[in-house]
Amino acid sequence: MSDEIEQILKKVSGDIDPFKKILSYVPGFKGYIDRQTRRDQDKILRDSIANRFEELWQRISTLQRDLISQGDLALVDDLESAAIKLRAFIDRVRRAPRGYSGLFDAVKINSDELERLYQYDASLLTLADEVSRAIDNVEASFGSEGIAAAIRHLRTMAQQCVDLYENRAKVIFQE
Repeated sequence: MSDEIEQILKKVSGDIDPFKKILSYVPGFKGYIDRQTRRDQDKILRDSIANRFEELWQRISTLQRDLISQGDLALVDDLESAAIKLRAFIDRVRRAPRGYSGLFDAVKINSDELERLYQYDASLLTLADEVSRAIDNVEASFGSEGIAAAIRHLRTMAQQCVDLYENRAKVIFQE
């Protein structure tokens, strides 16, 4: 597990108030508190992912301005396509359901499913590094013939982010 993920685990686990710690010794409450902690960890992790991708989106916006200032308007639309896909991904991650499973919910999410969801969300952090490298490649390709290919690769990576998020719900229902 990466350091960032471990920090999130420690932050949420350490933030349990004394009353919840006492309740964790009451039969039946420990499982509830553990699930709630896992939901909180998942929310913090998803916020971290969204913030990281927000930084990447800002970098793409800067690249768009650079292309416009250089008069390379033909490539701006392709870069805008990547930016829109990344923005859609960020918005979906930030607003994803927390995995609540109330008494009357149609779909119940147990601890194992919540753990799989958390691990899936954690894997999205590695995707941020790949997108960052794709943006680096676009920056390095400025003024060369390879810029169109670099932008296409970035657009593909942005689409991969959207596709991976779309598969998030399937993680819950794996057997």
